[in-house]
Amino acid sequence: MGFYLNNKFLSIAMLSFLMLTSCKKEEKVAEDPIKKTVEYDMYQPSEMAGFMNAMYAYNQQLKAQIVAGETPTNLPLDLLKLHSAEMTDGKSRTQNWESFVNVFINSQEAIVDTLSNTELKERYNVAINNCLSCHKTECTGPIPKIKKLLIQ
Repeated sequence: MGFYLNNKFLSIAMLSFLMLTSCKKEEKVAEDPIKKTVEYDMYQPSEMAGFMNAMYAYNQQLKAQIVAGETPTNLPLDLLKLHSAEMTDGKSRTQNWESFVNVFINSQEAIVDTLSNTELKERYNVAINNCLSCHKTECTGPIPKIKKLLIQ
């Protein structure tokens, strides 16, 4: 009986050894993650959009001057660029747009007209309302921003 127990023990030990050595240990191969380079398309405003932003900034300064009681005397922007600036993709100069631009240029020039009998605040608000009138038909996006330029 001793041989049988020894043989059984030997058989179990041999079977366990074979199982442990026959199983391959799978090594985890660390794969380098694929590095994706993300290319961002940076928004490039058109020449017209850049000019509109410059006019907005200029009119903010005008508003501050007028509210402070100062009288602006010069117009640093070349408003004639409105006739030649490159438009945003998908936009074009329509007859309606051209008529608004001419009225707007005249109203902006009227703000710095020191010989005018019309109150400065009124001349300024007329120019801003001309902006709004054009933007109601051509490019409606900046209307809320433009309304903030009005002097109450």
